[in-house]
Amino acid sequence: MIAVIDYDAGNIKSVEKAIVHLGKEAQITRDHEILLSAEKVILPGVGAFGDAMAKLNEYGLTPVIKSIVKKGTPFLGICLGLQLLFDSSEESPGVDGLGVLPGKILRFPSTEGYKVPQIGWNSLSFPKEKRLFKGIPEDSYVYFVHSYYLKADERNDVAAQSDYILTFDAAVERDNVFACQFHPEKSSDVGLKILKNFIDL
Repeated sequence: MIAVIDYDAGNIKSVEKAIVHLGKEAQITRDHEILLSAEKVILPGVGAFGDAMAKLNEYGLTPVIKSIVKKGTPFLGICLGLQLLFDSSEESPGVDGLGVLPGKILRFPSTEGYKVPQIGWNSLSFPKEKRLFKGIPEDSYVYFVHSYYLKADERNDVAAQSDYILTFDAAVERDNVFACQFHPEKSSDVGLKILKNFIDL
């Protein structure tokens, strides 16, 4: 069973539907025991960094997530779920992220000819071969909705990059921790293949 963490963030049902579509049981939950015993765990989400961290702390999920990661359970962050795995975000100064991976979340600079947030399809490039993108061709398109982007401290963690105003880190992978800034559950066949790669780990 794949557990999808429920912390009142949007976009959770669409992730559940995508997992079920791929033939796997999914359960939306914030029950600590269910999360700790799941074979894989997904942290989806849209919204503000500070609000999301407040909810994770309110529901006692911060130490649970760190325990899940520490015990080696495959863990996937999606969109805001990626951002929360890092140290901090310019969106919410003074708020600590989960600190599972080192890096910061920065706001796209105001640039003539570009709208922030980036909403829509954009292509990926792969700096090195990673398990999450097995069988995904270079320059495949995925769906983004974000005003903030990741700058990972450890370049070896970066699984995919994309370009919008600047080159940013679009996905990361380290050991059992995976995360995408884009929405694989809204990214057609490419996104479903990425989710299947995670399911099949």
